[in-house]
Amino acid sequence: MGEISLKGKHLLGLQGRSKEEIELILRVAKKMKKIVLSDNKKHPLLKGKSIINLFMENSTRTRSSFELAGKYLGADVINISKSGSSMAKGESFRDTLLTMSYMGTDAIVMRHSAEGAPLYATKAVDPIIINAGDGAHEHPTQALLDMYSILEHKPTLEGLKVVIIGDIMHSRVARSNIYGLKTMGADVHLAGPRTLVYPELEKLGVTVHHDIREAVKDADVVNVLRIQLERIHSALYPSNREYARIFGVNKSVLENAKDDVLVLHPGPMNRGLEIAPDVAYGDASVIQEQVRNGVAIRMAILYLTIIGGDGSELAY
Repeated sequence: MGEISLKGKHLLGLQGRSKEEIELILRVAKKMKKIVLSDNKKHPLLKGKSIINLFMENSTRTRSSFELAGKYLGADVINISKSGSSMAKGESFRDTLLTMSYMGTDAIVMRHSAEGAPLYATKAVDPIIINAGDGAHEHPTQALLDMYSILEHKPTLEGLKVVIIGDIMHSRVARSNIYGLKTMGADVHLAGPRTLVYPELEKLGVTVHHDIREAVKDADVVNVLRIQLERIHSALYPSNREYARIFGVNKSVLENAKDDVLVLHPGPMNRGLEIAPDVAYGDASVIQEQVRNGVAIRMAILYLTIIGGDGSELAY
C-alpha cells in the first residue's frame, strides 16, 4: 500500500474513509494540539492560502475552531453567514459558491441545513470542500475530535463499548461517529426514545436500545447528544421533563457503566435535559477538552487537505 495522502481531497464525511486515513488525521492532530497548548500558536504552514468559512446555520464551536485553526497555521480566513451575504438578497447557493471560488479560495468550510450540500459544492466549484455539518447527514470533524478525545484516555478504540444517547434521528454527529468508530473497531450502541432511535439503524452494525441503563452497562464511553428542539416534531418527543426523567444521563445512570467511563457531548448542552450538570462537569467528563481538541483536529484537516504531508516537518 502506498503512502496515505489527503492532499486535494474533500472531506464530506467518514462513511467510506479508511482506517489508515483516520489514523493519519488523529496522528497529525496530536502534533497540532501541542501548537494549541504552546505560547507561540502561529506556524506558517498555510501561509499564502485562503479559507472561507461558509456557515448557513448558527455555530459557536465549529466555526470558531475552524477560524482559529486556519489562523494558527498562517492562512487568511474569512467568515460568511447566510444573513450577512448576498444570499439574503436572493443570490443562489451556486452563485455564492462561484463567487468564493473565483476569489482564489483554496478551501471552503461549509455548514448547511440541507443534506448533500457539500457534495453539490464539489461538483460546482474547484476549492477543497470540508463539511462542517450538513443537515442530519454527517459532521466528520466532530466525530474525529470525539475519537481523538477518547484516545487521550484509552490506548485504543478497538473493542471499546461506546454508547451514543439521545436524538439519533436528527444527529449528523451520531452518523459520523458510527462510521468512524465502526471503522476503528469499536462496539457502538445507540439509545433513546423509540421515536428518535429506529431499530433499522442496526443495519449500520450497531446495537439499538430504548433503556439507557441497559445500554450503558459496562460502557467505556458515553456520548450524550443534544436534543435538537428546533428540528424535532412534537409528535416524536415527550415533554422536556419526561425526557430528562427517562433518558437524561445522570450519576445514577452512569453507575451502570465502567468505573473509568468517559462522558462526551458535542455541545451546546441542554443542562438538566439530556445531561445532568454534575455529570457534565464531573470527573468522567471530557466535554471541555473536546473543544480544545476540535481546534487541533481542524488544524490537521486543513493542513492535510490543502498542502498534504504527514506532519513530519513539525518540531513536535
